[in-house]
Amino acid sequence: MAERKIIDESFTLSRKRGNGILRREVWVDEEGRVVRYNLAYINHALFAGDHGRVLGYDNAHGYHHRHYFGTVEPIHFVSFTDIEARFEQDWLALGIKT
Repeated sequence: MAERKIIDESFTLSRKRGNGILRREVWVDEEGRVVRYNLAYINHALFAGDHGRVLGYDNAHGYHHRHYFGTVEPIHFVSFTDIEARFEQDWLALGIKT
C-alpha cells in the first residue's frame, strides 16, 4: 500500500507569542484515508526532553499515543478529526498565545 504525505507544515511562534514550533504531518493511503500522522508543539525552553516535544499526538511505533512533557500514553483512536480536536484542546489548555 503506497502512502503519500499530503501535509507537512511547521509554524514558528515568536517569543512574544510563547516561542516554539507547531508541527503537522499527515500521510494518506491510495483511498485518501489518513494512515500516519504527527501533530506536535515543540519548545525546548519549556521542556528539554523528548526532543523538545511539549505536546504531541502520533501513531508511530504501531499505536496511537499522546506525548505530554515526556510522558507517553496510549490513546483511544476514533478518527483523525478527533485527534486534531484533542490536540487543539490540549494546545489551548497550555495557554500559549497565538
